[in-house]
Amino acid sequence: MSKILKKYQRLFLLVLLFNVTACNVHKDTEEIIFKNITSDNSSNKYSVLPQLDPNMIRTTFRANDLDLETPLRCNVNWKTQEMVQILPHNNVSFKLERNDIDNTLPDFEVRDFSFDNVSADQALLTLTKEAGITLVAKDAPYPMLYGNELNGSFKEVVEKISQSADLFYRFDAKTNSLILSRRASFTLYIPNSRTLMLGFLDVLRGAGITDMVTNWRDYSVTFEANLETKDKIVGLINDFENNPTMVMYDVSIFRAIAKEPCGIVWNDLLKDFDFGSIATAQTGVIGRMLTVTNDISIEHLKTFVSKYADIQDISEGRFVVPTQWFSRFDVGRCGKLDNMEYPLSVLAKAGIEKNNRILSEITLDTTEGEITKFKARNRLGENFLIIGLPSEIFGPAKQGTETIVFIVPRLVRMLKTDEKIKNKI
Repeated sequence: MSKILKKYQRLFLLVLLFNVTACNVHKDTEEIIFKNITSDNSSNKYSVLPQLDPNMIRTTFRANDLDLETPLRCNVNWKTQEMVQILPHNNVSFKLERNDIDNTLPDFEVRDFSFDNVSADQALLTLTKEAGITLVAKDAPYPMLYGNELNGSFKEVVEKISQSADLFYRFDAKTNSLILSRRASFTLYIPNSRTLMLGFLDVLRGAGITDMVTNWRDYSVTFEANLETKDKIVGLINDFENNPTMVMYDVSIFRAIAKEPCGIVWNDLLKDFDFGSIATAQTGVIGRMLTVTNDISIEHLKTFVSKYADIQDISEGRFVVPTQWFSRFDVGRCGKLDNMEYPLSVLAKAGIEKNNRILSEITLDTTEGEITKFKARNRLGENFLIIGLPSEIFGPAKQGTETIVFIVPRLVRMLKTDEKIKNKI
C-alpha cells in the first residue's frame, strides 16, 4: 500500500507542478493592473484591467499608410509655380451642423433665478429639478459661477449658464434629460473646392483637432470641438465669406549629410548667386531663415548643397492658410514612417497686406514641443529657406548633417460661380 501511496504522491506533485508552471506562464503573457476606484461611501473598490500585450495583432502598416489627402497634398510641381492662382468653387454657403440629438427644450418661464459661487452643473441641477428634468453632466466638475436674478425662458437661462461655463448642452426628449459636455460633435459642409477643403483641414489641425473624418464626396468634415474652437470656426467661415483669399505654402524638406565634418559653407551662397538674391536673414532659437528670390529655386538650392553634402529627400507637400489663421503641415503625412523628421510639423499664420505682401509667422515643432519660430514679410516671388537645423534634434545623425526646409508662399483667390467646375489644385 505504501508503494501505491508514494506513486500517487509523485503523480500529485507532478500535476501540481504543471499547474503552477501553467499559471506562471499565464502571468508572464498578461500582467494585471489594479486600478483604485473610490465609491461614494469612500470605501475602496478595485477593478482588474489586463495590460495590452505589445505583441497583439494590430492594423497592418500598409492599411494605416492609406491617406486620401496624398494625391492633393504630397505632389508639388516645382517647375510651374503660379504666384497668384484663381480657383472657382460652387456658389453655396458653408454649413456647420451639430450631430447630437438636440430636441426642443420645454417652454418654461424662469424668474429671479439666483446662485452664488456654485459650479455650472449645480446651478443647472437646481433649475432642472424644478422643471422635472434629469441632468447629465458628462465631464463635470465645471467652473464656478455667480448669477443674480436671471429671467427669461428656460432655454435662454440654460444657454446663459452653459455659455458662461464654456459648455454645450442638448436635450433628449425621449429620456427627458439635459446633457452637458465640454465638447460636441459637428459636421462642417464646405463649398465644393479641394483647395478650400485642404485649407479648412489645415486650420482644424492648427487648432489642435486631429481626430476627424473627411468625406471627399460631399465635402464635409466631422470632428469634435470645444466651444472656443467652434466659435473660431464660425468666425473663420464669416471671414472667408468676406475675404476669400488664402495663402498656399509649397514645402520641401530634405536632409543634407555632410561630406566633410565642417558641413555646408552657407556663406558661399553669396558667391554662387547674385547679390540681392537673399533679401533677409534672421536667426531663430535654432537655425536661420533666409528670404530669397526665385533665383534660388529648389533645383538650384540642391545643386549648391550637393557640393558639400549628400541629399536625402524627406518630404514635400503643400498646406493652405486662410488669412490670419494658423494652419499646419505634418511632414510625416508625405514621408516615410522611419524618417527621423517624421514628427516634424510646419505651422504658419499668414496675413495679406498691401502690394501683395505676405506677413508670415513660421513655426517648426514636433510632438516634443516647439523647435524654432520666425516672422517675415515677403513679396510674391520671394521664398523662405530655413537652414542650420542640426538633424540631431530628431535623432542620431552623422556630424554635420542638417535638415533643410524650403517654403514657397503663393496667393490663392477663390471665386464663386454657378457654372459646373472641374477641381484642380
